[in-house]
Amino acid sequence: MPDIQPRIGLIIPSSNRLTEPQFHRYAPAGAGFHVTRLRMTGQWHRPLAELKSAIAEAASALSDVKPGIIVFHCTASSMEAGLAGEKAVIDAIAQASGCPAITTGQAITEALKYLGVRKLVLVSPYVASTNEHEVHYLREAGFELIHELGLGLSGSDEYLAVTPERWCEIAWENRRSEAEGYLLSCTNTTMIEAIEETERRLAKPVITSNQATLWACLRKLNVNARLKGLGQLFCQP
Repeated sequence: MPDIQPRIGLIIPSSNRLTEPQFHRYAPAGAGFHVTRLRMTGQWHRPLAELKSAIAEAASALSDVKPGIIVFHCTASSMEAGLAGEKAVIDAIAQASGCPAITTGQAITEALKYLGVRKLVLVSPYVASTNEHEVHYLREAGFELIHELGLGLSGSDEYLAVTPERWCEIAWENRRSEAEGYLLSCTNTTMIEAIEETERRLAKPVITSNQATLWACLRKLNVNARLKGLGQLFCQP
């Protein structure tokens, strides 16, 4: 009998504590997630070009589980070198693993375009310089940033301390009438748990890093699933 289990390989920052439990919580039954961690954020941050060999090595190791797709899953790192830097990472992963590849940044842009969102508000836990990288990336990808806010938090412990309720409040406090949607950016936060209440209050689509990545991977693996708790993105036909 052929193996038809959808499997997703994830290359994540070593400090990330939430991607795995969130993917297991929200994904359809039977989906498999296989993770390799890299020291790429905080005190171990290096420019994306310097990470390429480590990313390729991680992708090669993940290929042993025969995933249908491999994700370079760090929003800030995947966006920091723009579209050209992102393409270089995708190519390195594909060459090292023989598997299709995607980044968190690419998943986000695909999700925004799918929902028809061009004008958006960006909210993140990041310091200003990291937020600015994301602004440049999103503009290069064709989006208009109506407003952006980075909370200036110092790292994972502070990221995780922000509750879903607070993320919802922050989005509401930074609402803009001309925005067509909202991006809550970072893979290591509780943002995914705030999607539905935030959409209800704002009456606009909300995209988060982990939600968009799960959606993009499932679509590329031809898994069409309407999943509860993940907002408008997973309610579309």
